[in-house]
Amino acid sequence: MDYPNLTTPAGFILMGVTQRPELQLPLFGIFLIIYTVTVVGNLGMIILTKLDSRLNTPMYFFIRHLAFIDLGNSTTICPKMLMNFVVDQNTISYSACATQMALFIFFIVSELSVLASMAYDRYMAICSPLLYHTVMTSKHCHMLVGIPYLYSTFQALLFPIKYFKLSFCGSNVITHFYCDVEPLLPLICSHAQETELLTLLFSAFNLISSLLVVLLSYALILLAICRMHSAEGRKKAFSTCGSHLTVVVVFYGTLLFMYVQPKATHSFETDKLASVFYTLVIPMLNPLIYSLRNKEVKNAFHRIFECP
Repeated sequence: MDYPNLTTPAGFILMGVTQRPELQLPLFGIFLIIYTVTVVGNLGMIILTKLDSRLNTPMYFFIRHLAFIDLGNSTTICPKMLMNFVVDQNTISYSACATQMALFIFFIVSELSVLASMAYDRYMAICSPLLYHTVMTSKHCHMLVGIPYLYSTFQALLFPIKYFKLSFCGSNVITHFYCDVEPLLPLICSHAQETELLTLLFSAFNLISSLLVVLLSYALILLAICRMHSAEGRKKAFSTCGSHLTVVVVFYGTLLFMYVQPKATHSFETDKLASVFYTLVIPMLNPLIYSLRNKEVKNAFHRIFECP
């Protein structure tokens, strides 16, 4: 089907996850279940860490913010994506596309930053336990999420303004299931190379800087664990950071798969598959990982919901 050329589009057409008719209904059901579990799991984690006083610690402060980010990221993407499965042509307006891009950038950059802050928190807890409560004060914890939120807001404003001030031409079809910088690049007529370079630089900086903090923190944690003489102490240290390490491996593994694959094998189909994972599946898995692998969360759940 041919679409009109445009320079200031009134809207775009989102191609969705798949164009195969026989998969529309099954995928709608699967993603609806995923989104429902995501909302229940992350809202539950937010409420639980707020209500139970024993979870009023820096670690659960960061977990609560991670749950908020995962809930926001999934809600930004999933409801609109589900429409692809029930309408013939899923359109999105100019302003809605810019808003979705802004929210997605805010939440994805915030997640990178919060995961790095959580790695630093685990480093302090294991490597400097005597100084932990002195350093990881409420003010310090709020600063560790507040500054990244400001930085994320800056990027969430920068890229939509940059992209939507440019001219679009050719097709108005976005070969993706949401508005992101990567699938919009082929539709740009003016300053495309400059915009692509800016996108690449910020993406690389966000990923590499947060990953370096995580890797350095866990390298120091591993050294500290190796110096422990007590097997019980090593086991406790591993259990302290086990859930976060699982989340980090899954999240960064997906992003690295997406960004370091060779150009020859790079395609929007593999991008969509990776995007489904880190925008929909990981936000569903995170609260499950922190609840199923964590005795404190399980005990808090029983305390809150136990019968009087």
